[in-house]
Amino acid sequence: MYRPLIVAAVAAIVAGPAHAHVSFENAQAAVGTTYKAVLRILHGCDGKATDEVRVRIPEGVIAVKPMPKAGWTIEKTVTGYKAEYDLHGKKVAEGVTELSWSGGSVADDEYDDEFVFRATLDASLPAGETIYFPVIQVCGTDRAEWTQAAAEGQTVHDLERPAPGLELLHGEHAGH
Repeated sequence: MYRPLIVAAVAAIVAGPAHAHVSFENAQAAVGTTYKAVLRILHGCDGKATDEVRVRIPEGVIAVKPMPKAGWTIEKTVTGYKAEYDLHGKKVAEGVTELSWSGGSVADDEYDDEFVFRATLDASLPAGETIYFPVIQVCGTDRAEWTQAAAEGQTVHDLERPAPGLELLHGEHAGH
C-alpha cells in the first residue's frame, strides 16, 4: 500500500532537480543580507563545452562582486540602478548589472561547474517573492538562454529554459 507512494515520492525528488540545468546551489536568502550566489551549470549545449557564462543581475541586488575563477576572464557591466540604495550608510546609484565569465572551457561530460559571486539583497526587495537571474550559456557558436521566469500560476517545471530563481525570505536583520 505504501510502496507506490514511496516510489512516486522518490521519482518526484529525483526528477525535480534534473529539470533545472542552471540553478543556484542555495535558492533562498533573506532580504537585507549578503548572499553568496553559487551558480551551477549542469551541462554544455547539445554536447558542446561551455566557454562563456553571462548572468544579468536584477534590480535591488547590489554591491556585486564576482569570485575569480582560474582560467576564466571576468567582465563586469556597470550601469545606473533604477533607484538609489543605502549600502552601509552610503547611497549607491549604480553598480554591476551583468557579469560574464569567459575564456575557460567546461566539457559537456565533466562535473557540474560553478560560477560564484557575492551580493547584497537590498531590504526593499519583496520578501516572499522570487527574483530571477537570466543566464546566457555560450558553447562555441551555440548558446542556451536560461531566461524564462515563471508567471503567476506557473512553476519552473512548466518552462523550457527557466532562469535561476532566488526566493526572498524575511530577514531578522533586514536594513542593516
